[in-house]
Amino acid sequence: MKKIELEIVALSHSITQTHSYAVVLGEVNGLRRLPIVIGGFEAQAIAVALEKMQPSRPLTHDLMKNFMNAFAIDLLEIIICDLQEGIFYSKLVCSTENDTIEIDSRTSDAIALAVRFGCPVYTYENILDSAGILMEDSGTGKKKKAKQEVMVEDEKTGAHDDLKTMSLEELNTLLNEVLDNEDYIRAIAIRDEINSRRKKS
Repeated sequence: MKKIELEIVALSHSITQTHSYAVVLGEVNGLRRLPIVIGGFEAQAIAVALEKMQPSRPLTHDLMKNFMNAFAIDLLEIIICDLQEGIFYSKLVCSTENDTIEIDSRTSDAIALAVRFGCPVYTYENILDSAGILMEDSGTGKKKKAKQEVMVEDEKTGAHDDLKTMSLEELNTLLNEVLDNEDYIRAIAIRDEINSRRKKS
């Protein structure tokens, strides 16, 4: 199966959903985005590495990297390899002098390690098809440049709309609006509602 390379586009925090974060991965040389909901600790671990901050004591993922370096284990890549009932599954592809092995990992931990090692992140077409969001081209013929950034998102007006009462057309319009505002947490909920209706029809 062909691997598709992803890069971190944003790490967003929804103020009205206290412990809800999303790391947003963008298709390299493409317009699709893959938002993944993660916990606060993992969001902090990714943010610290993205911003190249130096905590006074090593965080868990720093400890893991130091451990791997001490034993000459290199992290070659991570692969987001499966999606079941809204949960992403990943594996670390590690190498030593004599062997290459794959290790099961939570996706948030895998991404936190990938940022520290500077290794690529991949997924498969079927995962992008079922959970990805297509960003529209601005019409200039240029793809939106993905950039690593950490941002705090406030939920925009209309955040309390009941998605179940909206038509499919209204949901698609709302999805485009929240994507323009880069409110990925809300976009995940809207995308899931659209997908569940398509499965029923």
